[in-house]
Amino acid sequence: MSRVLVPCHVKGTVALQVGDVRTSQGRPGVLVIDVTFPNVAPFELQEITFKNYYTAFLSIRVRQYSSIHTQAKWVTCLRDYCLMPDPHSEEGAQEYVSLSKHQMLCDVARVLELRLILRQPSPLWLSFTVEELQVYQQGAKSPSMTFPKWLSHPAPCEQPAPLLEEQGLPDPSRVSSEVQQMWALTEMVRASRTSRRIGRFDVDGCYDLNLLSYT
Repeated sequence: MSRVLVPCHVKGTVALQVGDVRTSQGRPGVLVIDVTFPNVAPFELQEITFKNYYTAFLSIRVRQYSSIHTQAKWVTCLRDYCLMPDPHSEEGAQEYVSLSKHQMLCDVARVLELRLILRQPSPLWLSFTVEELQVYQQGAKSPSMTFPKWLSHPAPCEQPAPLLEEQGLPDPSRVSSEVQQMWALTEMVRASRTSRRIGRFDVDGCYDLNLLSYT
């Protein structure tokens, strides 16, 4: 399935503080990133790609258009997706990630806005985020190729009229078959001939004295 890049605007991150903000122990363990699509009609989400930067878990919410008389709703389509198997180690910390619509928990049609919720419970990393964020929508389907009826169902080949038989001439295929048979017989006779010259009085490789005395 083809995909098309959707122009988007990624807003600045909003940190949700974990711990006492009045002490040095407090640190942002959750970040929220809103993604808007100005001048873009509601679309069907196909794929999201980005480069991780020390984010351990990712949740995604979408705001979907329903109707003119109904306010758009926020729906969670991805919950606590693991980006780092161990938040305290480097594995997966800076990997490129691709999320398709088949990995979402709900239908992702008629999307108006995205909200990414990033979590990093480990105190080892000073900062975390996602970079190079790109959003794709489903591309237009390829038009089906149609062929004329005469090309899709060609008519059987017409057989030529038997003009040669009407004129009393032999069938070319039968003549060709007979010529091939004659050629094969000629080759068999040629192969059966011996190339050794036989003498007049040679009998089993010896000469008979009685025959030689009469000559």
